[in-house]
Order: sequence, then C-alpha cells, then structure tokens
Amino acid sequence: ADAAMVHKLTGVAPSVALHIPWDKVDDWLALKSYASEIGIEIGAINPNVFQDEAYKFGSICHSEAKVRRMAIDHMLECVEIIKATGSRDLSLWFADGTNYAGQDGFRARKFRMQEAFREVYDALPDGARMLIEYKFFEPAFYHTDLADWGIAYMMASKLGDKAQVLVDTGHHAQGTNIEHIVATLLDENKLGGFHFNNRKYADDDLIVGTVNPFELFCIFNELMAAEDSTVDSVAECARNVAYMIDQSHNIEPKIEAMVQSVINCQIALAKALLVDRTALADRQAANDVLGAHRQLTDAFECDVR
Repeated sequence: ADAAMVHKLTGVAPSVALHIPWDKVDDWLALKSYASEIGIEIGAINPNVFQDEAYKFGSICHSEAKVRRMAIDHMLECVEIIKATGSRDLSLWFADGTNYAGQDGFRARKFRMQEAFREVYDALPDGARMLIEYKFFEPAFYHTDLADWGIAYMMASKLGDKAQVLVDTGHHAQGTNIEHIVATLLDENKLGGFHFNNRKYADDDLIVGTVNPFELFCIFNELMAAEDSTVDSVAECARNVAYMIDQSHNIEPKIEAMVQSVINCQIALAKALLVDRTALADRQAANDVLGAHRQLTDAFECDVR
C-alpha cells in the first residue's frame, strides 16, 4: 500500500521489490492480485542469506555443505516465488567474506560460489534474470567474496545471458567513478539493474541524489547515451535496466523519502535527456575539453523540475 501511494504520487514507480522471508506470505497469487488492485506489480525478489546465525561464516561460500545447501534452497524458494508472482528479477546480495588472513581459502570460496550460482541459475524460468550485486566491504573486513563489479561481472559471464550485474550506488570506495562502471557494463550487455541511494562515507542509507547529484546525472547520462546507441545490443541492455531504490530511512518519513528519491531520479533523467549528443561528440572528437564538459554542465544546471 505504501508503494502504491508512491506510484500514485509520482506515476513512475509501478512495482515493489520483496525481501524474503521478511515479506513472505501464505498465498502468492492473492498478494499478486492485491498488488494489481492497488495499481502496482511485484518487482525483484531478494533472498536473505545473511541474517540467520547459520550464515556467520558465509552462505554460498561457507565451508560446510549443509549451510551452503540451506542458502541455495532459500534462493530456489525465491525462484518459485518469481514464478508465482510473475516477477522478472532475482536480486542477489551476499555478506560472505572473511575478517582475517588465512581464515579461509579464496579459491575454495570462489568455487563454492560458482557451484551455488549455477544451480540457481539453471532453475530460473524463461524471461527471468539473476542480478548479482557487489559490495567491497561490510560486514567482512579482510575480504568480501563479491567485492567489486569485476567479480560480479565474471560470475555473470560464466553463467550466461540471464545473469547480469546490479550496481548499488552506495557500495563503492570513495572516489570510485560509478558512471565509468555503468558505461563498461552497458557496453558488455551486462548491466542488469541499480539500487539507487547515496552515501557520504560508506553504505547506502541516504536519499539518492542528496549528496552528489552530479554523479547521479552522469550515471543517467551514460544510460541515455546507451539507449540512443546504434549498437542494438547496447541499446537493448540499457532499455531493460531495472531501476530500484534501496535505502534505509531512519529519521525521515519513509513514504516522503521514497517520493523524493523517485523525483531525484526523474530530475537526473530529464537533465540527461537535454544533453546535445551530436554537439558533445563533435567537441570530444576535436579534443575540446571544456567545450565537451560544458555540454554536460549546461544540461545539469537546467532547472527541469
């Protein structure tokens, strides 16, 4: 009902992601019907393989087969929920990692991860996708098994076309050029979706676009450029990106914060659509550094509200 209110007010937030088991119900068809009645759809399904005490030393990378089996079975349960609700995306994030050198073997953990991914990937129905998220630290402080976009990309590439990378805008080291990552994944047809949020130092709790709106604009600039690409596969990848919001609102009203998040994304999108791509390409070809830069800043500084 809260998500439906956000969609009613914005017109561009037509689905709500579910986290399992937090959002688990007895009758998925009834939930799907109720969502339809209030004007929204069921979005991505997110398994929880980090909260249970059994996952203290990892989930799909755990050294014990019974723990890995527990995590895999939960993800397979979420695949069945996708089938029941008509959702498209299985969104995966893992807290797996280690805190001390020598705690576990890197390659052994990588192999376990690959095995788990393969079993879940093979169970996906036609039309469904696996979106693999990454995070370079927390809660593991020595190493994280899915630490960056490169590892997520590698795993997705090993699996096949139904596996892509999910970029969480708050899951990067300070100074990371996220729009560069976005452009690279688009060119490889491996950008599957976003978790939009913002952070000042680490993690992902703030309303998107509140700390660094120019970064958000630059991300959307790459997305809009890809949608206009003459390379059909790149354009198709851009048009199928799942735009999701993943935030933790603790001091601000939650529905209002979500509405503001959607609006900030729409503002960044509208500004990106104002970029004169022909003029930008001409400036770039001529090595007109500031002229090319101004093509972006002129669009960014427009008040599109």
